[in-house]
Amino acid sequence: MNNKAGSFLWNLRQFSILVPTSRTMRLYPLGLCKPKIVHSNWNILNNFHNRMRSTDTFRYLFQDAFILKSDVGFQTKGISTVTALRIDRLLYAKRPFLDSKHSLVSVDKSNDGLKKVNLHHEVSSEDVLTKETKPNRISSRKLSEECNSLSDVLDAFAKAPTFPSSNYFTAMWTIAKRLSDDQKRFEKRLMFSHPAFNQLCEHMMREAKIIQYKYLLFSLYAIVKLGIPQNTLLVQTLLRVTQERINECDEICLSVLSSVLEVMEPCKNVHVLQMGFRILVDQQVWKIEDVFTLQVVMKCIGKDAPIALKRKLEMKALRELHRFSLLNSQRMFEVLAAMNHRSLILLNECSKVVLDNIHGCPSKIIINILQSCKDLQYYNLDLLNGLADYVAATFDIWKLKKVLFILILFENLGFRHVGLMDLFMKRIVEDPESLNMKNILSILHTYSSLNHVYKCQNKEQFLEVMASALTGYLHSVSSENLLDAVYSFCLMNYFPLAPFNQLLQKDVISELLTSDDMKKNVHKLHILDTCLKLDDTVYLKDIALSLPQLPRELPPSHPNAKVAEVLSSLLGGEGYFSKDVHLPHSYHIDFEIRMDTNRNQVLPFSDVDTASATDIQRVAVLCVSRSAYCLGSSHPRGFLAMKMRHLNAMGFHVILVNNWEMDKLEMEDAITFLKTKIYSVEALPVAAVNLQST
Repeated sequence: MNNKAGSFLWNLRQFSILVPTSRTMRLYPLGLCKPKIVHSNWNILNNFHNRMRSTDTFRYLFQDAFILKSDVGFQTKGISTVTALRIDRLLYAKRPFLDSKHSLVSVDKSNDGLKKVNLHHEVSSEDVLTKETKPNRISSRKLSEECNSLSDVLDAFAKAPTFPSSNYFTAMWTIAKRLSDDQKRFEKRLMFSHPAFNQLCEHMMREAKIIQYKYLLFSLYAIVKLGIPQNTLLVQTLLRVTQERINECDEICLSVLSSVLEVMEPCKNVHVLQMGFRILVDQQVWKIEDVFTLQVVMKCIGKDAPIALKRKLEMKALRELHRFSLLNSQRMFEVLAAMNHRSLILLNECSKVVLDNIHGCPSKIIINILQSCKDLQYYNLDLLNGLADYVAATFDIWKLKKVLFILILFENLGFRHVGLMDLFMKRIVEDPESLNMKNILSILHTYSSLNHVYKCQNKEQFLEVMASALTGYLHSVSSENLLDAVYSFCLMNYFPLAPFNQLLQKDVISELLTSDDMKKNVHKLHILDTCLKLDDTVYLKDIALSLPQLPRELPPSHPNAKVAEVLSSLLGGEGYFSKDVHLPHSYHIDFEIRMDTNRNQVLPFSDVDTASATDIQRVAVLCVSRSAYCLGSSHPRGFLAMKMRHLNAMGFHVILVNNWEMDKLEMEDAITFLKTKIYSVEALPVAAVNLQST
């Protein structure tokens, strides 16, 4: 006998040793019908697997073979059996030694080749019975179509279980997706109490190491989505096996594994799997062919992923950019936000595609894009205008709740679309009954933050409707919500009597000053107090609030040295202006200049003390950033507009100097710019002569 044949027979004897001896041989499927027998078979299979790994000749021998349980020896005739089922692709993916009829092979060297030796037993009447009673393998799709509830799937498993058990979990999740929330909760309770549920979980754990990797991932995803607690032995076992077999991941498995990680809560095993997933993606990123799979992987990679891996994924996406569909372009915003990677090239290109196909774009897509722009701090004025124009053009078909949500996202981006906000104001005036307390707070915050009601035609009517709607909820509104609403009214320079009177009650003020957000509440109450003193509120002027001292507004950490240098050159020295001036009501201004009432001449601070206050015009120079304006415009936002209003009330003429514009100007241009801002139009020629003389 040659060496290969000898090796085969030795391995066959080793397998015989593993099987307990008995007078009759019985065949059982893995994990079917009798759990106790399955346990013993599983231990045998594990030992057998360990011994198989020690020899190369026998490595692929028993794929598609039967799991055998014997009391004495191997008998091939007259077998009395309940169920027989072959295990498809039991341990390995290759089948070099088996033919289509599950025959074993030995080596015959007579012809210097392989000769098949069939080991099939003769067919008896019992074998015919075996084939007739063997359960048919059923797919998860067929199960989900034939069953109407989770319990129906478990009943099918208890009646005639088949391999693999992952199909049952996948079918149950497919059915659960069709149910309403109430039905889903009820069905889950029945699932956990079903007598076959624990048995199905046991089978799933036993089969985890031998089923195809994609089915393992499908079952893990379904198990988590079905609400099975993540700290259970079932979920943790599947997580560990998923880690051990992660090298079996192909492109489809990468997509499924991404979905699994996305729905799982953080824990040690999930963290380890996440790290392994990142290593795998780093190795296989250039092999990914499907754009959808690439985006799913990018979305799951995590915000804390290494920047090198993020850039590699970005480069892969740029290579596939010509293959992007409209849906891929729309999803790219959300994908980049999920991985916290601001790729301007990808965002700009996808923005063009979105705008070119804006008609018919669902509200969910628009909201996701705007939310992603906010997270990424991506301010594309063309994109925002295009989205707002589309919503305004189709305004009549939009629900008020959807439009409000879009306006809130616009406000987060600092973007003010006049046409859309006017249309929304008109609808509110026409249908105030549609407002609830949450909507009222959101609308007041959005319109006050963007300073939209300033100089609007229907400003008074809109504010009256909002005040009336808020008054209707005064009996149930919380103190903090009431403060937020009143603060928004203050920014808009509107003071409805009923909400103010309720807010200014001692018990409400006391509650606000003892809440968890005391600092924020104190800040808003101080602004309220300032508005009552400086704005036109005749019937509320006499109200005095006793509030904790508010810390002074801090000057900028990097004062605008260029503006100071320009003012010194323009005015003739530092004695003609003052820096970092603190005013009453906790206001701060960057520079103060004192001039005559016609703003023709700058007065040195040494001469001001002897001059009459009526002969002096105080000028406040405010150095402001882009965020103080609405995006892409010179329209001041709510707090800056209120500060300018209050400075005017204190006798100042306010000049706004944009930091980003001053940084771009040469010194000569900067001097000319500030000169036109400080001096009146009539005084400009005189100021030019004085500047030349200095």
